[in-house]
Amino acid sequence: MIRTLAGFSTRNPWKVITLWVLLGIGLAMAGQALMYRVTESQLGDFLPEKYDSAAALKVAEDKFGIKPDANTVTMLVKRTDGKPLGAADQQRAEAAAAALGRQRVTMPKPEDTPDFLAKDYSQTPKVTPGTVEPHRAFALFSVGLSGNSTDPGLQNVFKEFRNTAADRYAQDGLRTGFAGGLADLVDSHEAEKTTSAVAGALTIGLIVLLNMLVFRSALAALLPLLAVSLVGGAAAGAVVGTALLTGIKLDPSTPPLISVVLLGIGIDYFLFLLFRFRERLRAQPQRGAREIAGEVTGRVGSAITSAALTIVAAFATLGIASFGQFRVLGPAVAISVMVMLLASLTFMPALLAVSGRRMFWPSRALKRAPREGSAGRFGDTVARRPLAVTVGAIVLLGALAAGMAGMKMDYSTGGGGTGTPAAATAAEISRALPAGVSDPTEVYVTSGDGGALDRHGVDVLVKALGRTQGVGQVTPVVYDKRGDAARIGLYLTADPQSQKARDLVSGPVRATVAQHTPPGAEAHVGGTAAIFADISTAVSADLELVFPMAAALIALILLVLLRSVLAPVVLMISVGLGFAATLGASTLVFQHVRDEAGVNFTLPLVLFLFVVALGTDYNILMSDRIREEMERPGPARSAVARAVRHTAPAIATAGLVLAGSFGSLAVNPAPSTQQIGFATALGILLSASVLSVALIPALAALLGRSLWWPVRPRRTPRQPSPYEPGRLAGEPDPAPVPYDRVSTH
Repeated sequence: MIRTLAGFSTRNPWKVITLWVLLGIGLAMAGQALMYRVTESQLGDFLPEKYDSAAALKVAEDKFGIKPDANTVTMLVKRTDGKPLGAADQQRAEAAAAALGRQRVTMPKPEDTPDFLAKDYSQTPKVTPGTVEPHRAFALFSVGLSGNSTDPGLQNVFKEFRNTAADRYAQDGLRTGFAGGLADLVDSHEAEKTTSAVAGALTIGLIVLLNMLVFRSALAALLPLLAVSLVGGAAAGAVVGTALLTGIKLDPSTPPLISVVLLGIGIDYFLFLLFRFRERLRAQPQRGAREIAGEVTGRVGSAITSAALTIVAAFATLGIASFGQFRVLGPAVAISVMVMLLASLTFMPALLAVSGRRMFWPSRALKRAPREGSAGRFGDTVARRPLAVTVGAIVLLGALAAGMAGMKMDYSTGGGGTGTPAAATAAEISRALPAGVSDPTEVYVTSGDGGALDRHGVDVLVKALGRTQGVGQVTPVVYDKRGDAARIGLYLTADPQSQKARDLVSGPVRATVAQHTPPGAEAHVGGTAAIFADISTAVSADLELVFPMAAALIALILLVLLRSVLAPVVLMISVGLGFAATLGASTLVFQHVRDEAGVNFTLPLVLFLFVVALGTDYNILMSDRIREEMERPGPARSAVARAVRHTAPAIATAGLVLAGSFGSLAVNPAPSTQQIGFATALGILLSASVLSVALIPALAALLGRSLWWPVRPRRTPRQPSPYEPGRLAGEPDPAPVPYDRVSTH
């Protein structure tokens, strides 16, 4: 199958290139325009209904008409001179709020999306009075807007309302401030624009610079980036299209994460092909470039296919997760990687066939024998001293893994924008009122038989909640029209997104609710703190289920690919050490050095999947080349030296590119994104530089051809190329035979 695709693509390169260009541009445009129709911004909707906070969301929607996409923002109103609000001031503030609640806000026309694809979020906001600060320093109002909070269309509607409100209150000598939810998101996005642009430019610059240094060619430096960007657009469109057809919702963090993954692995796969393409062009200058491109893809394509299927299998295990954010991430990544795999076997070979030797112009690398270089010297060192290299790698990884001692999980969702206007407004509010006033925890009580609630019993519950530790204030009870459901708002004394708030909700608050729920009624605790308390439970259960399942699938793929029992065990143990080392180093940096609350709750799972799956890519490439070299006559250690010499540069370059792609996330203001970016970049670097280039070859040198038991490599005679020295000192030349007698299987 691989050779068939490669052969067709290299024989008909322009047809294949044209098809991919059309698909890439078309799917990218459609995917970008429709992205926000398939994303779900409310994390609570990703929880199964069995969780208490998910049940609270259902009651809020069914009994009180609170839409799943409702976004509530707190509006602060105070005098511009800082004096307390007088009775007249408060009256004018309430009158202006009522007027704003009757005024429809029209969504500005989008600049980069066709009108027929853009969703219109024009609406009349719901503005209701909140509370007045005890010393009358300010008054608070609740502003409700419905829609996907990550969609720029809704964000622009909020900006329009914010500007209108500021102008309206300025006429009365009052000023406004906004905090919570959508306000935080908008201000964070505006603050991150420059940082994101710089990080993206640096990532692209790193990729181009590395390729330029390695290949000494502008075309080889730029073409992989352009090709992968095109394929990435097609993959994003395929994911969005699949989501639309199946009705699934994606988490807003999924598309950016997929973009980073595709950029990294796409460049990796292109580099694997480029390095082998250049090697064969050197060795056989008399052969045509199209023929060599097809041959190279046939050989390297098997390793690329296995590597891609490893990623697909690892992320497919997320389909069994209970937390919906994980469950939708798996299919999205799997679809994207499959698109990139198809491009690696068709689009990329077609580009090689068309460009031929011009791919490496003006470099003269094709006309002269390469120097031994550091890769050759390191390969000789690994082959000569495999035990020392093995011990050194294990000691390094073990030392880093020790950092996991005392590791804690952090479920904070703070955006990191501490210097934004929304953050300043929230701080101003929290200095005078309970921290949870802008994001209350809510208790919903419903009658079990559909009849009217026992209001006396509800009052007893309210009084008990008011005496509960950590509850700063209880709002008046709101009943639905039928009187069979009640909503009680709680202002916690802790930040709703903090661990303390989650402990309060999952402990004293839920205990009080369970103890004082009226007879025959049901009560559920909702809100941000409750949602994340339940997410922590769901994630813990998913980790116990997904980890072993993913490891088993990856091991099975390696067993089929390597046709060996021992080799998959060696590879799985090595990537396990790499995962432990990366998580330990991340814990050291973020929890112990930076004194953060812990590592982000998604980090272990995301890190396991990315480091194990993507790190296995490099192990597969190295193992495949070691097996190929062991098919030649001579000592196994000489085969290892040759494999390291030829494969280490490709793996090192690919690792730096992939690490740079993930590293761009480390400059994001959000602490959780910083951790994922730093940890994944570190894990990729460890996989490329320690596992694939050092530990795996050293173990192969120690075990020799027995590594491949029971199907050991066939030692087929082969004429070595003059550009493939790779022999240890004193090793006799292998018997010369024509290259076309070599088995490439």
